[in-house]
Amino acid sequence: MAKINLLPWRTERRKLREREFYMMLGAAVVAGILAMLLWIYWMDARLENQDSRNALLTQEIKALDVKLTEIKTLEETRSRLLQRKQIIEQLQANRSQMVHLFDELVKTIPDGVRLNSMKQAGDTLTLVGVAQSNASVAEYMKRLDASQWLKRTDLQQTEAKGGDRREPFAFGLTVKLTSPEEKEKERLAAEGKPVPDAPAAAKPATAPAATPPAASAGNPGSKP
Repeated sequence: MAKINLLPWRTERRKLREREFYMMLGAAVVAGILAMLLWIYWMDARLENQDSRNALLTQEIKALDVKLTEIKTLEETRSRLLQRKQIIEQLQANRSQMVHLFDELVKTIPDGVRLNSMKQAGDTLTLVGVAQSNASVAEYMKRLDASQWLKRTDLQQTEAKGGDRREPFAFGLTVKLTSPEEKEKERLAAEGKPVPDAPAAAKPATAPAATPPAASAGNPGSKP
C-alpha cells in the first residue's frame, strides 16, 4: 500500500525558505553596516592625515614667508649698499672734476661778465649771470666751447635789465661737463690706443645750487 504524507510540507518548506531569506537579508544588512563603518573609519583616517599635512604645509608656508621677508630686507640693504658704492666710486672717479671746473670758470670768464650762481645736475651745469652786452655773452660761450672740460654750451635765456647800466643784460647758460673717463678716452683716441669699455656707472647725484667763489666775485679784470 502506498504511503501518503498528509503533513503540510509545502508550508514548512515555505517557512524554511522565509527564514533563510531573512537570515541572508540580515547578514547582508550587517555586512553593509560593517562596510559603511569601515568606509567611515577609512575616510576619517584620510581626513586626519590630510589635516595634519595641511597643518604642516601651513607651518612651512609661514616659515617661508619669514624667510622671504628676510630675503627682501637683505636685497633692499644690498641695493642701498650698491647704490652707495656706485656713488662713492663715481665721486672718487670725478673728484678732480670740480677742481678743473672752477679753474675753467675762472679762465673762461671774459671782461664784462659776472656769474651770480651755478647749479649742477648730473653732467649739466647751469650758469646764471649778468653781462655788459650780448657780445660779452657770445664771447663767454665761445670760450666755454673751447674749454677742455666744458662743451656744448646752450643759451637758455637773455634779457635786458633796465635798472643796471653797467651790466644791463641777464643771461642763463647750460653747459655739459667732461668727465675724467671721457677725458681719458679722448687721450687714448688721440694716441691711437684702444679705448676700453667703461662699466655702467651710477647716476650722479644732483648737486644743489652753489655760488662759485671765484666766479661770483666777477672777473678780476672786469670793470667795477
